[in-house]
Amino acid sequence: MTVSDSARWGFPDSDICSAALQLATDVSPAYITNHCVRSYLFGRELAAADGLRAGADYDDELVFLSCLLHDLGVTDVGGGDQRFEVDGADAAARFLREHDVGDEAVQTVWQAIALHTSVGLAHRFGPVQAVSHLGIALDINGFGKHRLSAGFAERVHAAWPRHDLGYAIASAIADGTRANPMKAPPFSFPAHLDQLINGGASVNFLDLVSNSGWGDQPLQIAAG
Repeated sequence: MTVSDSARWGFPDSDICSAALQLATDVSPAYITNHCVRSYLFGRELAAADGLRAGADYDDELVFLSCLLHDLGVTDVGGGDQRFEVDGADAAARFLREHDVGDEAVQTVWQAIALHTSVGLAHRFGPVQAVSHLGIALDINGFGKHRLSAGFAERVHAAWPRHDLGYAIASAIADGTRANPMKAPPFSFPAHLDQLINGGASVNFLDLVSNSGWGDQPLQIAAG
């Protein structure tokens, strides 16, 4: 990506945003890098549709950082023993601290990344977390794409192709859980993909209860 590309799309032009884009490009395959960029662009567009102004109603730079770094947990930079969202949030926080970003901003980005697959939670933490979640989710599931301005999605995809993102990233996350089952805690999104793609064990809540050792017994439900 060139400087003119950044100017064309109106990316924040701070040193930390340029460094984040460079990191995402260096450590991620194209389908992830492009997803991260599209997530920012879609989030910003949805925010505008809601009447939110970048720089006034939310911190545009922090949304950019959250979106660009949100999938570090699917790369070697974010490898660890936690679900990929948390490993990625930790990796992003380390990167930001190394670049002297303040603690409050780091915490905001950490939350946006850690919660990016958590429907119903991210938007309760603040505008940066909410806008980031909207853009990331839209690029995966398409929810709300009718709210984008005419032709916007087509222009974004022409510049940042999908490369079959949905299937590609699901496979990458499942590769991680296959290699390290600790990355797929019960009831999590990674556990869902582990079961779906790897045939991993399906653990439900009652399995945990029955194996707790506390002796809880099923309730007797009266017939009719």
